[in-house]
This record gives sequence, C-alpha cells and structure tokens, in this order.
Amino acid sequence: MKKNKHIDVGVASKLGKYSDAVLSGDGQRWLYTSGTPGLAADGSLPTDFETQARLAWSHVMAMLDAAGMDVGDIVKLTQSLTRRNDLEAYRAIRNEYLGEARPASMLSFVCSLVMPNMLIELEVVAAR
Repeated sequence: MKKNKHIDVGVASKLGKYSDAVLSGDGQRWLYTSGTPGLAADGSLPTDFETQARLAWSHVMAMLDAAGMDVGDIVKLTQSLTRRNDLEAYRAIRNEYLGEARPASMLSFVCSLVMPNMLIELEVVAAR
C-alpha cells in the first residue's frame, strides 16, 4: 500500500467530517507537529477565537508545506479548545482548511492551555 487509506466503521460518519482511522502505506515520510497555538508573527496572542484558530491552522499549513506535504497528508488531527461555545465557529474554520481531507480526529475541551487566554491548540501527524 503506497497511500493513506481511510477506514470507516460507521462512527465518524455519524458525528462529523473525519475518518474513524487512517492506515498509512509502506515507505511513508512522517511529520509530527508540536501543539500549535494561534500566535501572531510578533509572538502576541490575539484576543478573539476566530483569529487564533485561523493563525493556528495557517501555522499547521506552513509546517506541512515546509515538509513537502499538504492537508491531504494529515492522518491524525488533535484539537484542544478551551470554550465549548467556540465549537461552531471552529467547525467552519476547520472545514475551510481541511476541504475534502478526512483525517482521524480528536477534539477535546480543556480547562486551560499553556498560556493564559490561549483558546486553541492543534497537533497533527501527517504521512506521505
């Protein structure tokens, strides 16, 4: 198997736009990102959720690009949000960045992240 194969057992399709599992092929290159917040270029943390979410995703996209990969190579997406009321806005932003990609996915609501006022953190595993 050369490419990533999406495995659906019927759970993910009932909950959202992601795969139950993704099986990576032989001879793949792997990229593991650290937790990635929505920091601005100057290191500041914007106050609103949507800006933080877009910045976090733009950082992830830049990492994929630097590795010669794209969003379709993401096999696992881990998302941490601090406020449940940001979920609908986040889904729209996530769907904008993912397009038709359907990585395995985990989204959790946490009481806080490493920096005060940090509202989102993303982590991806990608394979090509």
